[in-house]
Amino acid sequence: MKLLFDLFPVVLFFIAYKLQGIYVATAVIIVATVLQVGYVYLKHKRVEKIHLITLALILVLGGLTLILQDEDFIKWKPTIVNWGFALVFLGSHFIGSKPIIRRMMDQAIHLPDLVWIRLSFMWMVFFVFSGVVNLYVAFNYDTDTWVDFKLFGLMGMTLVFIILQGVYISRYIQESDSKAEANELLDGVDPHDSSESAKDKKQER
Repeated sequence: MKLLFDLFPVVLFFIAYKLQGIYVATAVIIVATVLQVGYVYLKHKRVEKIHLITLALILVLGGLTLILQDEDFIKWKPTIVNWGFALVFLGSHFIGSKPIIRRMMDQAIHLPDLVWIRLSFMWMVFFVFSGVVNLYVAFNYDTDTWVDFKLFGLMGMTLVFIILQGVYISRYIQESDSKAEANELLDGVDPHDSSESAKDKKQER
């Protein structure tokens, strides 16, 4: 649901473009993004930084598109966002104790330190690559093709990358679970035993 909510302005942009063209679509995505951020703030009394950054880019690049009647500005937005993510991921290796990908997912899964670092750099490469591909499509094909790519191409690339990432980390998660179970067996605890005595032994460890 969060993914669909985040894609809400892009979907409206796509529909508006097909019906009325790039400039109406740009106005629509500006209004939709403002409403999206406003809704998030009213509901949670706070707004994620990514939404604020996206709003700022939409207002600046979308505004220039409408004022100058030059669609090239709005085409830069996906690239700037992706390259911005790459810089944030890179900066997290020097600011703070953990890469940002680990801070986001550490509570859900446990992975070796080296795997977290690899994942972080994989995301950086993906963000840079996505930005480059967006520019290639934007300035080597017509606007119709770019609009289709913006909705379906970038989303498809992201889903494929997430699936490949899941395949990559799955073996490390399994190895981690197996090691934990092996340690429990060495301590005389059946990892599948949910009795109170087994729980007490696990707590003692």
